[in-house]
Amino acid sequence: MSGESILPVGWTPAKGYTNGVACGPGRTVYVGGQIGWDGQQRAVSNEFVAQFDQALANVVAVVEAAGGAPTDVVKMTVYVTDLGAYRASLRAIGGCWRARLGKHFPAMALVGVTELVEPWAKVEIEAIAHIDEKAVQP
Repeated sequence: MSGESILPVGWTPAKGYTNGVACGPGRTVYVGGQIGWDGQQRAVSNEFVAQFDQALANVVAVVEAAGGAPTDVVKMTVYVTDLGAYRASLRAIGGCWRARLGKHFPAMALVGVTELVEPWAKVEIEAIAHIDEKAVQP
């Protein structure tokens, strides 16, 4: 791998993939798909909004572990297994978003899918962040 593997402190290492990879100059961080589980890979809830919030928190944790901030996220793709649940939860999801990313809005796509690898997962978020090289500590 030509980049540096990123694993937030206290997280259980992923099996068969990495949670994030950082590359330079500056630091571009590719965040692997994050779902609604905690750093020890335990599901936080069966509820759509709670899973969305945790997946978003996981994205932010990986970016921060690479030395960045939520505002460094430049691209995000959200996969959901229930578009109706997403549409019905927009206000609550907006609250989660503001709590995690404030008023920062990267380039985004939201895609409806039939299922995710973990059978209980309803949301998966992958992202790309770019940390300005002036902000990267040597």
